[in-house]
Amino acid sequence: MSYIWQDFNIKTFPAETVVFRDGVFCPEFSTLENPVIDKNYDLPIHFIYVGELSGENTLDINILENVKNQKIFLSAKVKVKNNADIHINIKNSGLGSDINGFFVIENHGNLNFDLDAHHLCRNTGISVKTKLLAYKNSVSRLSGTANIYKYCEDGRSNIAFSALAEQDAKIIFMPQQKISAIPESAAHSANIAHYTEPQIEYLHESGLTDLEIKTVLREAFMNDTDLF
Repeated sequence: MSYIWQDFNIKTFPAETVVFRDGVFCPEFSTLENPVIDKNYDLPIHFIYVGELSGENTLDINILENVKNQKIFLSAKVKVKNNADIHINIKNSGLGSDINGFFVIENHGNLNFDLDAHHLCRNTGISVKTKLLAYKNSVSRLSGTANIYKYCEDGRSNIAFSALAEQDAKIIFMPQQKISAIPESAAHSANIAHYTEPQIEYLHESGLTDLEIKTVLREAFMNDTDLF
């Protein structure tokens, strides 16, 4: 799986894997046959979703009720050049099971992103944090809904969006929670990163070009864990 590290800078670790590239499932790089988790594994499960997307794209992650205390991770790094719809559906029925996801999206065009997270059992965790790089004149619509159903108490839920936008980029955020049972924790958030003129001036005085400054600011945004 070295190509993932080389091409997309995705950190890999000992895990069962489910790999998608350009929206297409890659069995040759996956140790599991599909994204339905129907039994426990000794290792964590790592969903890897990378590449360039266009048109309609759907990722379904389904954790069935016979699964217990399974750790699941989602690492996604995608680029949109023109138009793309990205639909992420997560269903967690596994008692004590957690899925922690981190999505990175570079949008140069028109993007519709929606996440539906369903807590279908008590003591389940779903956390998905999404970072958006919105390039000049792009349009981005990001929505996320966490559903904690009746009798599914003690859940851990977090839907978080953060963006860095270039000139004339348009962004719409719509995170929300629908809660019918008392959770252990539930949060949703959205923010847009801003950099001050003194920061930019300091980088100019350090000898960086305008293009280099943009690169530095993007890297700072991507590495800033305080944004969530």
